[in-house]
Amino acid sequence: MDSMLQSLVERANILLEALPYIREFYGKTIVVKYGGHAMVDESLKESFAKDIVLMKYIGINPIVVHGGGPQIGETMKKMGKKPKFIDGLRITDSETMDIVEMVLGGKVNKEIVALINKHGGAAVGLTGKDGLLFLARKLYLERNAPQTQAPEIIDLGHVGEVVKVDPSILEILARERFIPVIAPIGVDEKGTALNINADWVAAKIAGAARAERLIYMTDVDGVKDSEGNLISSLKKEEAYRMIEEGSISGGMIPKIRAGISALEEGVKKVHIVNGTIPHCIILELFTDTGIGTEILL
Repeated sequence: MDSMLQSLVERANILLEALPYIREFYGKTIVVKYGGHAMVDESLKESFAKDIVLMKYIGINPIVVHGGGPQIGETMKKMGKKPKFIDGLRITDSETMDIVEMVLGGKVNKEIVALINKHGGAAVGLTGKDGLLFLARKLYLERNAPQTQAPEIIDLGHVGEVVKVDPSILEILARERFIPVIAPIGVDEKGTALNINADWVAAKIAGAARAERLIYMTDVDGVKDSEGNLISSLKKEEAYRMIEEGSISGGMIPKIRAGISALEEGVKKVHIVNGTIPHCIILELFTDTGIGTEILL
């Protein structure tokens, strides 16, 4: 067999390796939380869009939930407003909330929609306001005051948490072969707009949509042990132990906690993958080894 034919056979074997996973996920919903460097680098943006379109064409129903914190911060600085955070949560006054809606619900969301459509998909941009997708409530930060260590409750402004999801609009879009792209903006019962952590929005959407998988795209390979080795599979109890020990820290903590909440609502597995690797979603879902960390109950 000559080298060219051998190369073609190897390509065929790659497709055949994916076959059992395509069969497993056919007709199922997979929620992808899109964030990190993959939202900035042009080549990574292209590979992400192609992965989402491919999933749709082989019979999977992808739902994209995106962040956009750096883009919000950049726009705020251009407008002469300094971003402020407490324990990693953005203080969001009325003026900042207007910026959040403009950037997340407008610029970022529509750029993702356009990119997916460019590669043959049919994406539709949404926020929690659309079709009453999700209802939120105001979130108050509870912590010990740094000076006195006495408990205090902090009002972060227009910051919220999801309390109820109605997946009806997502089901309608999936039947009509559309791909939902969701910005993490919700409203409370009074119609007040609220800025919500995208990791938690993705988890709540995944649970309500009875998703087979929830994928978090990050800028790291996944969860690592104390020696820096990638953990390919992680159970709930072990994840909580690593948080208590400090092995899991920083921005990985809300992803782990949100992911576990999705598992408890019926999602089969949660994956944390490195979004700086081109086609990371395909590599994680459709190969025997995967590239990130999977979390299970």
